[in-house]
Amino acid sequence: MSGTVQVADISREPMDDPWTLGGRTFSSRLLVGTGKYASIEQTRAAIEESGAEIVTVAVRRVDLSSGAPTVLDALDKKRHTLLPNTAACYTADDAVRTARLAREAGLGDLVKLEVIGDPRTLFPDNEALLVAARTLVAEGFAVMPYCSDDPIVCKKLQEIGCVAVMPLGAPIGSGLGIRNPFNLRIILEQATVPVLVDAGVGTASDAAIALELGCTAVLMNTAIASARHPIAMARAMRLAVEAGRLAFRSGRIEQRLYASASSPLTGLIA
Repeated sequence: MSGTVQVADISREPMDDPWTLGGRTFSSRLLVGTGKYASIEQTRAAIEESGAEIVTVAVRRVDLSSGAPTVLDALDKKRHTLLPNTAACYTADDAVRTARLAREAGLGDLVKLEVIGDPRTLFPDNEALLVAARTLVAEGFAVMPYCSDDPIVCKKLQEIGCVAVMPLGAPIGSGLGIRNPFNLRIILEQATVPVLVDAGVGTASDAAIALELGCTAVLMNTAIASARHPIAMARAMRLAVEAGRLAFRSGRIEQRLYASASSPLTGLIA
């Protein structure tokens, strides 16, 4: 059409924006867990609605030897990448042992590394985390460490060779959202690997904020599984992640202290 201005429209395919993790490419920027659901059927439905490609499972809470149905039955092995995690490990040795058991059980070498330092807050033990990360990276694991939102710790973890860093947004299961966006911005500025917010998300706006800040992706469990309507919340989170990423790519306006008129002041009719 004559006079039409041609512009790039990145809104047409907001998820046509792949990212790479340990040499593997993904489209969805929402990673989900499998705990706290009412049933395997609900787990499966929520994962489907979330659109997640990476699904994390707590290795120490899954009995692979009993033959009984487990959360693994909620996954489509052709569509989902399984991310075993070392939840409930309180020492570097326990975390390393759990990761090794997961790999021996055929769950792969991609691992979410958790070393918890305090049972009440579930904050990570960053010192033990660094020890465990060095060991697992040396053994060929693709390590994704859950850590505090400390730029120095995140920098050390990526220097060790972790394929991503996963600073918390707030304590696990707290639903408090992104409590320190300023530290996340520093972590993002110095990052050479994907940065994923892990823990603390409570609702869709929290997920959107993480992506708007420039985080690569967000991982959550409780925010979906413990919602009043988990399957509906899974969809809300998927849409929030897409919106947050699209907003980041679009470039937000500069924040100003005073007003800026939406309509130009030039050419006013007297």
